Amino acid sequence: MQWRVGVLGASSLVGECLLPLLADADWQVVAYSRGAPGHGVDGVEWRQLPLAESPSPQPSPQRGEGVTSHWICVAPIWVLPNYFSLIEAAGARRIAVLSSTSRFTKVGSGDTAENAIAVRLIDGEASVREWAASRGIEWVILRPTLIYGYGRDKNIAEIARWVRRFGFFPLLGKALGLRQPVHADDVAAACVAALLSPVAGNSAYNLSGGETLAYREMVERIFAAMNRRARLVTIPLSVFRLVIGCLRWLPRYQHWSAAMAERMNRDLVFEHSDAARDLNFSPRPFQLSAEDLPT
Repeated sequence: MQWRVGVLGASSLVGECLLPLLADADWQVVAYSRGAPGHGVDGVEWRQLPLAESPSPQPSPQRGEGVTSHWICVAPIWVLPNYFSLIEAAGARRIAVLSSTSRFTKVGSGDTAENAIAVRLIDGEASVREWAASRGIEWVILRPTLIYGYGRDKNIAEIARWVRRFGFFPLLGKALGLRQPVHADDVAAACVAALLSPVAGNSAYNLSGGETLAYREMVERIFAAMNRRARLVTIPLSVFRLVIGCLRWLPRYQHWSAAMAERMNRDLVFEHSDAARDLNFSPRPFQLSAEDLPT
């Protein structure tokens, strides 16, 4: 039987990794995005969503198109309630939703914006669970750690851009906090598995990478992937605060904060054994290729 799946946030990094997987598995794919359609994938039908984060106007399933029983949301989880009525009207039976382990790591952050993100993630997960339970729809929440891939992420790619521009990277202290970068392709594969796993319904899973390494080593590997000698400069927090305060006037660095620097020495580690068991999740180690670097 050929299943029909709706994908919200289809032009995002994970979304563009996801569409070929679904098409190759012979799903009928309806890809939704608020921006321009992503790269063409055979068998994928694109729909554009309203640009405003507003419950009105709501898109509707097209007449005669049949039931869209499965859904994946790789857009920010806090925008999903705007499209609950669309998903209900399509006859949804299960939805896989991308959240983030930032709901744990950024709670209580000294940076107001970071703390607000954690609250939005927590509230978003609660909204999904309550809505789905009230409609008899199975939910699966996936919480990846530090996503990277294809030079489009805001983690590894941002470090690489800094190195390319300035030739060094600043660290706070020894920067030995542990990290588990997870590739966007591995996150996309988990989303597909979450659709049909018979035991994953109404469950949440952490998705960490296949290797745990210190923040310092993670940055060193980015230098190596760029064929550069690692130039790491240790600076005090007071200088970090001053530099970041200046950088945030530039659009590219508006999301940077001193709290990010402080976390360089904190372990942000999560088990993914439940995802391995229920979703056959087997992420790759952190081995950057040229295509994972920004152009």
